Amino acid sequence: MDDHGSGVLRQLLEMAPHSVVDTHARLGDATAVVAPEALVDVMRGLRDAEGLEFDMLTDVTAVDHLGREPRFDMVYHLYSTIRNHRLRIKAGVPEAPGEIDTLVEVWPSANWMEREVWDMYGIRFRGHPDLRRLLLYDEFEGHPLRKDYPKERRQPLVGPRN
Repeated sequence: MDDHGSGVLRQLLEMAPHSVVDTHARLGDATAVVAPEALVDVMRGLRDAEGLEFDMLTDVTAVDHLGREPRFDMVYHLYSTIRNHRLRIKAGVPEAPGEIDTLVEVWPSANWMEREVWDMYGIRFRGHPDLRRLLLYDEFEGHPLRKDYPKERRQPLVGPRN
């Protein structure tokens, strides 16, 4: 890992030693796994800490590990325009209840990205101001990026709304 990545992980570990479950690097990308209950505080710290200053949330997505618990990984990609460094944060989400805290108050851009994750994976975001479908229509049944979603499933046809 380059000096920026190892420095970022070192500073994160100093900032939140009891909240970081694991850190690693692959192909030069720094990744930290964070306890889900500490996610909002850790993310706020990453945004505000001098030397880190992750001022941009560039992506929010999920990974479905069907058959593993926690079933889902929430994956957040951060970038510092000030320091020119990147960091990937992961947090586990169990199948039940299948929820994690929203990051909308930390980064307003999380709003639509979390809605997309809800739509595709069915993960709920506690405290989200407007959690509803973003890509699919309201009558769509299920969440199609879940590994147990039946690919043969037929969806109800809906007409134009009045």
